[in-house]
Amino acid sequence: MSLNMKSYRDIFHGECEQLQNMCESITDCHHSTPAYMDKGKLVIRNFNIKGGRMLLDNISFTDEEHFNQRVSRAKPESGDLIITREAPMGEVCIIPEGVECCLGQRMVLIKPDLKKVDNEYLLYSLLSEYAQIQIGKSNGTGSIVSNLRIPLLKELLVPTKGLIVQQKIGNTLGVIDKKIALNNKINAELEAMAKLIYDYWFVQFDFPDANGKPYKSSGGKMIYNEALKREIPDGWKSGNCSDLFNFNPTLSIKRGMLSSHIDMNALPTSGFMTKKVKKKPFSGGMKFQNGDVVIARITPCLENGKTGLISLLDENEIGFGSTEFIILRGQNFDLRCFGACLARSEKFRRYAISKMTGTSGRKRVNYTALESYEMPIPDEVLLKKFEGIIDPFFKKMTENTKENQELTKLRDWLLPMLMNGQVTVNDS
Repeated sequence: MSLNMKSYRDIFHGECEQLQNMCESITDCHHSTPAYMDKGKLVIRNFNIKGGRMLLDNISFTDEEHFNQRVSRAKPESGDLIITREAPMGEVCIIPEGVECCLGQRMVLIKPDLKKVDNEYLLYSLLSEYAQIQIGKSNGTGSIVSNLRIPLLKELLVPTKGLIVQQKIGNTLGVIDKKIALNNKINAELEAMAKLIYDYWFVQFDFPDANGKPYKSSGGKMIYNEALKREIPDGWKSGNCSDLFNFNPTLSIKRGMLSSHIDMNALPTSGFMTKKVKKKPFSGGMKFQNGDVVIARITPCLENGKTGLISLLDENEIGFGSTEFIILRGQNFDLRCFGACLARSEKFRRYAISKMTGTSGRKRVNYTALESYEMPIPDEVLLKKFEGIIDPFFKKMTENTKENQELTKLRDWLLPMLMNGQVTVNDS
């Protein structure tokens, strides 16, 4: 059954106001493609907005001239909101303090009237199912659309409450999101540290020598290896990835058994932590346990970097996922940290992509190609030392990821309750 504006009010059981009456301005972006540069002024694009946050880990730039053109209608300022019109539609964020930016394509700048509405409250109002249903049916006929039209955005209904109540709701939900953001920041820092240590030890060969000094930089003996066509530390050997890892290890789940499932969307394109473990009956697919490294083998997922460490299952639990996964597990001892860093390394990824075969759009890499990846093999003592140092990083990242999933559930449960007035915020 399609929904109209009257039925939205019936669902909400409260007073509403059109978005345009709560804002100083609602301004569409320039429809032209920005002149992108390697550096300069920040351009916010659709993929920089997700889950109510502005993501600044993959940013674009333009020059001063084009920046000024793009802010001529309205200049984005901290505290303003940005909403995406399409691809995807309805993603919203607040511009953080200290961020100077212009908008790319298919976005709208919303300047809230702070005498009428709290900007954090407005953010969560627009993220709520109540608003998102309206956005998804924004052609006014009740059918699903793929583009958010400006006239309908201006008429979008927002639940109205007193400003003090708005501030309490915005602050309550904001505290949860700030904790999620902090955990994500900690994880990003731990990820960077793990990659840096991996690079020092196994790429630059500056692992600690017997005196605790960087091996190669301190004059450690290097031996030319004919197979690898390069020098490697004395005592290391040349080998293949299969010398250290079992690929697609055999595990068993009874068909139809309710099991933890991790789909392709749960694999990150950067970092290590997988997300979104769901329970579903086993119907086939690759099987894995905590400590296994998962690599997407199909285009464009492999090229996009979809790789992760399985860490959210219960102890000894067997989960399953896409048949387009390749699973790595330490052969003789736990190598989850080394394996995760190896799978994320630029050289390994370039190799995997170069070994993809098949028709355009359906290319895959076979696990046997990754088994054959040539690499210097460190001694077992050094590998175990690396695992001992890095494993606490991964445990903390797993802890933060689990906490974020619980916080997200809490926020998503509170959001409609606070909007509906079924839950209220006390002064204490």
